[in-house]
Amino acid sequence: MAGAAGPGIGPGAAGGDGDDSLYPIAVLIDELRNEDVQLRLNSIKKLSTIALALGVERTRTELLPFLTDTIYDEDEVLLALAEQLGNFTGLVGGPDFAHCLLDSVRLLAVEACVSIAQLLSQDDLEALVMPTLRQAAEDKSWRVRYMVADKFSELQKAVGPKITLSDLIPAFQNLLKDCEAEVRAAAAHKVKELCENLPIEGRETIIMNQILPYIKELVSDTNQHVKSALASVIMGLSTILGKENTIEHLLPLFLAQLKDECPEVRLNIISNLDCVNEVIGIRQLSQSLLPAIVELAEDAKWRVRLAIIEYMPLLAGQLGVEFFDEKLNSLCMAWLVDHVYAIREAATSNLMKLVQKFGTEWAQNTIVPKVLVMANDPNYLHRMTTLFCINALSEACGQEITTKQMLPIVLKMAGDQVANVRFNVAKSLQKIGPILDTEALQEEVKPVLQKLGQDEDMDVKYFAQEAISVLALA
Repeated sequence: MAGAAGPGIGPGAAGGDGDDSLYPIAVLIDELRNEDVQLRLNSIKKLSTIALALGVERTRTELLPFLTDTIYDEDEVLLALAEQLGNFTGLVGGPDFAHCLLDSVRLLAVEACVSIAQLLSQDDLEALVMPTLRQAAEDKSWRVRYMVADKFSELQKAVGPKITLSDLIPAFQNLLKDCEAEVRAAAAHKVKELCENLPIEGRETIIMNQILPYIKELVSDTNQHVKSALASVIMGLSTILGKENTIEHLLPLFLAQLKDECPEVRLNIISNLDCVNEVIGIRQLSQSLLPAIVELAEDAKWRVRLAIIEYMPLLAGQLGVEFFDEKLNSLCMAWLVDHVYAIREAATSNLMKLVQKFGTEWAQNTIVPKVLVMANDPNYLHRMTTLFCINALSEACGQEITTKQMLPIVLKMAGDQVANVRFNVAKSLQKIGPILDTEALQEEVKPVLQKLGQDEDMDVKYFAQEAISVLALA
């Protein structure tokens, strides 16, 4: 939740360095996060002591935000916290600052409604719980509205279908168009769950008429977190609404989000493609997918590039080998020479997953030759990447391809001028050794490892001797 507690408040804070005056609150926080309910109850009873230690200003700016951002599920804990906050006026600076406590109390009311609603009849729900929930959904504090949005799925299940249709749907519409982005984002996250939990009879009509118009507005929201939240769940609506509605109403929204300026929005759409593939097939999206994938693959932020690599095997399986070879293969090879090690590492793992998906014949004809060419790259980091790829691909490709195509390259690289390459040759031989037959090990691998075992570089010598030992070639 936005507005999280200030400096010095966080998990494990008790073990950190810094201002000694923070230590009491750090201990409290660690105890409040404890799974033991009794321990949490005991720590809540110490809140006034902690507030006194912090002083009125830090109680207002640090302790209360932490309490309002922390979720309590057990009724005993809720009750104890409410009881403590009722006596907190003096600890936040007197009556002039009492309003600081109201957010926390109203937030607790939303929590309590979730717990209580599950126990009541429909009549009692209407009389005892719904007035509080209606007020909370329109509360002047965004934190309270956020809590309603965040707890929406639990509320929906607790109150049942009748009250969901009469009260929660209108409330949800308002949350989706709330003036605060944090509230809209929280509501957007719940769109799929809300739709899934609607009664099957009449569900499609309710979604099309009462939810989808608001979703369309969020696709072009000014806040990237709202759009990203929606993108993480919107694809799931396709399985609920079916093929015709997906093509006519959802597909334009997917395509718009694939072109969004925010990388996280595009990533969230791509990461959930399997939902759409089940309903309409991914070909409908392929022409729009390609530019989005290429842009993400070349994004300046390496974490964005890393994320798209992780989805590549999924995309490859859905788009098929022909589309992949024509449009995406070059991207996968480019990642192998990325300047960030984490990208090169992920790209290597990606190749192994692609071979598992497309088969060894495809690997032999399409991937292995391109990887082996890198063994002659002037950049030693790229030459090392060749070895890492061989390590990953050898098992997936099997003995014949490893022995005939990969092993000769590894053995040749044993003469590399860079020691880092040579000791990685030793490590690669240790890795692929179990895949090779005895003849190859004895006649080709053993002499090379013995030579590396006499290398002037200590690391090369160490890893060569380790490989000889592990492969029982001594």
